[in-house]
Amino acid sequence: MKANFSPKWAVGLALLLIAVIYFFVPMAKPDSEKSQNSTAASGEAPLISGYSTDTVLALSKTRLTAEQLQRLKALEKLVTDNTDRVKKMAAFHEMAHIWRDEVRLFEPYIWYEAEASRLENSEKSLTFAAHLLLDNLQQEKDENLRRWKALQAKDLFERSLILNSKNDSARVGLGACYLFGGISAAPMVGIRQIREVVESDSNFVYGQMTLAKASLLSNQPQKAEERLRTVLRSKPESLDALLLLGELREQAGDPGEAIQLYQKCLKLTQLETLKKALEERIRILSNEKN
Repeated sequence: MKANFSPKWAVGLALLLIAVIYFFVPMAKPDSEKSQNSTAASGEAPLISGYSTDTVLALSKTRLTAEQLQRLKALEKLVTDNTDRVKKMAAFHEMAHIWRDEVRLFEPYIWYEAEASRLENSEKSLTFAAHLLLDNLQQEKDENLRRWKALQAKDLFERSLILNSKNDSARVGLGACYLFGGISAAPMVGIRQIREVVESDSNFVYGQMTLAKASLLSNQPQKAEERLRTVLRSKPESLDALLLLGELREQAGDPGEAIQLYQKCLKLTQLETLKKALEERIRILSNEKN
């Protein structure tokens, strides 16, 4: 019997692949504080409220020890009092490392890295910080915090595109901010931007993967499968694509192909948590098949 599509298991596995170097703990969130970031670009639907940066940083600082807070205040004063761009960038990086290495809290870490990248104003640093935000917001459960992250990523992608308007990865990333971030009442804005890139290069893996995930969000598993197979023709060892396609085949009532896809995933990952989850899923499907 064909099952109704439910991507939760594959998405749960795929989240293990998110490019986060360190483990980050969830941030406490207020009940009703809203963002002041509400200015939409010309021609776009109004942006939906989220948390303000002040709120995000204030909540984060409740996690600090007295000694950490003192160091952070000293670095903040250095940034405020200093006009030397290089010294300010170094201070931002140092603050980011406190949050990443000692507190392990993503939001303030990426904020200070983003501020450093804005000062550096290089395509590489801007897109790096933007993609970290975009990857993270896709697993964020709090809608307001997800919008805050999407707005930050959007700003960084837009800055990078000023430097290089032909950066297809940034163009797709910008579209994904609208698609996954809830920052516009018209998510098709994001779809259109991504499709423009994919239509000019159907083998662009990142664009196809983003549209595949969009198809899953809109409950169109057949379209998602078509795009995933396109990705795998260009990049047969795409772990993300193999995982999602395996889940689609499982939900479609094809445990045989699902097992084959998960077995390929086992050969491609070194992540023990993912390996154990895949092995368990293969065992269950094999028993059901027999």
